[in-house]
Amino acid sequence: MKDNRIRKRILMAFIGVTVSGMAVGLFRNARFGTDPFQVFVNGISNKLTFMDFGTLYMIINLLMLLLIFFLNKHHIGISTFVNIFLLGYVVQFSDDVVAGIIGDSPSMPVRIALLAAGLVILCFASAMYFTADLGVSTYDAVSLILTERKLGKFRYLRITTDLICVIVGFALGSVVGVGTVVTAFFMGPLIDFFRVHAARPFLYGKG
Repeated sequence: MKDNRIRKRILMAFIGVTVSGMAVGLFRNARFGTDPFQVFVNGISNKLTFMDFGTLYMIINLLMLLLIFFLNKHHIGISTFVNIFLLGYVVQFSDDVVAGIIGDSPSMPVRIALLAAGLVILCFASAMYFTADLGVSTYDAVSLILTERKLGKFRYLRITTDLICVIVGFALGSVVGVGTVVTAFFMGPLIDFFRVHAARPFLYGKG
């Protein structure tokens, strides 16, 4: 039973991280704006013009990793480092594949479908690797730690951290689209939904 659960956790972590990268590729091709954390990093990138985006993104994640280590290192695991060092390549692959399928000028219905599919799949994937408990991305760890400290329910704390990222990023010159706003308000509740109705039943059984 224990070995079976460990295998399930590893599978959930692999599916979660990989599928989340694919979902971001869908989201990017929808062209309705990036997710809140990307808006935040883009805003800082606008001010630190001497540094390329990839390097800045890694530095921010490593600084957050250091903070999380002192707050609750339990959230640091295999999935954390996959997110920092490998997720970008999965996103790029997904981005290229989807772009090759839909072309340079997708219709509005196609863009809306990509946005909806990307958001739902990303939330499902996040719920899977959160529940696997083999580490999460540095940004995801923030709302989880706040929840553990009894500062509120996860869904509302996630909305709060997303909105803070959007506001700071926008103030620093980052572009905010309708997809950014939709993600900020709906990602937390959707992740919570999939954790309760999909990820936990898969790992622990319906009973």
